[in-house]
Formats: sequence, structure tokens, C-alpha cells
Amino acid sequence: MWNYLWIPLLISFSKELSAAKAQSTILLPTGTGLEEPMMSPSCSAADPKLNFRPVIGIVSHPGDGASGRLSNATNASYIAASYVKFVEAAGARVIPLIYNEPPEILYNKLNLVNGVLFTGGWAKSGRYFDVIEGIFKRRMMQEIHFPLLAICLGFELLTMIISKDKNILESFKASDQASTLQFMNDINVEGTVFRRFPPNLLKKLSTDCLVMQNHQYGVSPERFGEYKELRSFFKVLTTSADSDNKVYVSTVHAHNYPVTAFQWHPEKNAFEWGLSMIPHSEDAVQVTQYVANFFVSEARKSLNRPPARKVLENLIYNYSPTYCGKAGKGYDEVYIFAQPSAL
Repeated sequence: MWNYLWIPLLISFSKELSAAKAQSTILLPTGTGLEEPMMSPSCSAADPKLNFRPVIGIVSHPGDGASGRLSNATNASYIAASYVKFVEAAGARVIPLIYNEPPEILYNKLNLVNGVLFTGGWAKSGRYFDVIEGIFKRRMMQEIHFPLLAICLGFELLTMIISKDKNILESFKASDQASTLQFMNDINVEGTVFRRFPPNLLKKLSTDCLVMQNHQYGVSPERFGEYKELRSFFKVLTTSADSDNKVYVSTVHAHNYPVTAFQWHPEKNAFEWGLSMIPHSEDAVQVTQYVANFFVSEARKSLNRPPARKVLENLIYNYSPTYCGKAGKGYDEVYIFAQPSAL
């Protein structure tokens, strides 16, 4: 008798199990299930207006990135590997633009790239300043699509160059500091670096400390507004505050050119570990990826198609990075370039 009572229960359980399996079935994109053979998909042709092999030029910075502990060569310069990985993660290759190599070589390399990145650092005068200014002005004078991304020192140098005032920078206490980004009230992110950020991540940028600051100088919104040249070239997207709650401009985007500049470091979240306050959360790493994707997507619009052999001869793959994480706080890896003699 008791055995017969279990039969309805078993039937009910069997039906529920079958229903659960049906709900968990993963359908292929055709929606026909697994029982039908897959047909070979027809891939659409690549957009001929886009360059799917973009190359980014990164300008080297004086020194070895570790205060001489890695190289004491007088003419050494370096590129932090994090900038290279940042570009590569978005689908581009890198050619180093060694700032103190002969000008004819440097500018020939500039003709091989689809965009340029100005890195962080400390150099604000001399040959390095002249090279940054020369690259910026040369590309702005040409009527071609040529994206430029300037980070930290790069941001500061652009404000000096565009304002024509080498004393424009103010002091701020924002070394080894994670911060938020406060968006300007009337800003429209369409067409800017923030255009692809999902709404929830944009919101978190203003509430969570997702960006890395590491600078002692900057430009306040008030000082920025005093210069007609800056206002006519850039629109301010965000501001941030230092440890004394002093506000500075943290993100700008050019009105009429594909030029974006950050006072913060988008590359560090995913690729640097030497400073204690670098954000490494999933949201922070997404910030790195969205910025890199934006920059390289702009480089794909470049019409420059240099000879493939010339590109291969100058790629950063021809150099080896040096691990410097044990040499002190700062970068984890750097590419070091030493010129044979003073020029």
C-alpha cells in the first residue's frame, strides 16, 4: 500500500526535473537548440574606412624610471611598460618615440603611427619640452585624424603649451592618492572618452575612488578659465580634489581635435602595483579598459597606412622590458633606451 503512495510523488518529481532541464538548455544563436547542425556563418567585410592594425607612438621620458638605479647612462630615457600594455590591451601596437634621438629619426617614426601618447613624469623644460611641443604642433597643423592622449605630466605640458605660459601650474597634494572624478554640471559625454562607459560605472566614478592620482602640480578650474587659449581648445569634463580638498581640473577633451588629457593615470589600475593607493577593483580595471578602448578606437580612424616593414623594424617588440619592482616604489617594468652620445 505504502509503495503505491510514492508513485504520484515520483511522477511529479520527474516532471519538475524535466521542466528544469528544459529551462537550463542553452540555445545557439539560431535559437533551434542543439539538435540541428551548425551552418558556417557568413562574416561581414571589414570597414575599409577603419585601420584594424593601428600603431601608437609613445614618447620616452628622460632617465631610467628608477632614479638611476637601473641605468646611469647620461642619455637614458624610458617608457613604463604599463603604457605599452595599456595600448596593447585595446588592440594596438607601439612604436617608441625616443625623445633624444636625432630629430629626423624621431619625426620619421612619427609618420609610422596612428596616434601618440604623452606619458607621466617630471620633465617640464629643455629638450623634452621642445619635443612634446614639436609633436603636438606638427600634428595639430595637419588636417588628418590623429588622436593624442596626454597623461599626468602630458596634461601639464599641454596646458603650458596651449596657454603659452610655462608658469601656469599650481601646487597640489595628490601624490599616491586614489580619487573620484566630479563631472561638470553641463557636460555631455557624447564624443568624449566617457561615451562608452556604462551609466553605472559613470556614476561610480563620482562616488568611488576609481582613478589614481600621482602628481604635485595641476591647474585649478579658476586658473584654467583665465586663459582664452585653453578655453577655446579644451572643454573641462571633470575635476578632482587633493588631500587638502583643493580642486583641480582632472579631465579635458578638445573641442575640435581628437585630443584628450588626464591629470590622473588610467593605465595604473590594471598594470602597476608599486604604489599602495592604486585602485585594483573590477570597476577600476574597467576604467582602464574603457579609456584604452576609446583611444585605440580613435586611432583606427587614422588614414595613415605606413609600409609594414618599416613598422616592424621600429616596434617596441625590438626591445626588452626591465623589471624594476624591487628597485623601489614606482613602476613594475620599464623599457630603457640609451643614446650613444649627447646630441
